[in-house]
Amino acid sequence: MNFETLLVESISGVTTVTLNRPEKLNAYTVKMGEELVDLFEILRDDDSCRSIVLTGSGRGFCAGVDLSQLREPGNGEVSLPKLGEERLVKGYAADLFHYPKPLIAAFNGAAIGVGVTMTLPFDVRIASSNAKFGLPFARLGIVPGLGSTYLLPRIIGPSNAKMLAMTGRTIDASTALKLGLVDQIVDNSDLLDTAREIAGEMGQSKDSIIHAIKSAINFASGPTSIEQAIAFEHEKNAQR
Repeated sequence: MNFETLLVESISGVTTVTLNRPEKLNAYTVKMGEELVDLFEILRDDDSCRSIVLTGSGRGFCAGVDLSQLREPGNGEVSLPKLGEERLVKGYAADLFHYPKPLIAAFNGAAIGVGVTMTLPFDVRIASSNAKFGLPFARLGIVPGLGSTYLLPRIIGPSNAKMLAMTGRTIDASTALKLGLVDQIVDNSDLLDTAREIAGEMGQSKDSIIHAIKSAINFASGPTSIEQAIAFEHEKNAQR
């Protein structure tokens, strides 16, 4: 599989997906979003893939949206949708929330904006000790998307979710661990090995069992569906 913005490596049933724009701290582009959706659709039906680890190349995980996308939607590629209209924004979070395989995020550095929200549907989040996290959407006049208004309160609680989303402050890995945004902190040199080890253990069970466990836990989290939350986010942004 060849992608412009992603690297893909599979070892012993664990597929590692690396955001690969290190010169831009892996800043998000529409192209990256489209490739992520394509890849997860491929891996969903790939029996050799038992679990997935997502990480970043270089010093950062994902520095948020590449600001050039605001000036030049799709980086000038007319075949790509405009920023905010791509499949990642419209359906990615719900698809991954119900994804039949274990998903582990491995934060190798700063995760800002979409760098955080794209990982909230994941099952486990691990951070290197130098990782940082921020949700600057309020400062940009945007309601956080990708189902984050549904997922974040369920991960760190409503009060902490409001604090992070309303202040836009950046927090370090230690604070993220205390809040529950990440599940474990390791040295950067051990990050991928740790993530792959967990992914390997989680991937030993049948897809049907993993999917059943996820569905049961998701159902127990509350009556509002992630699809309803995403629709509400879009409605509020459209009213700005």
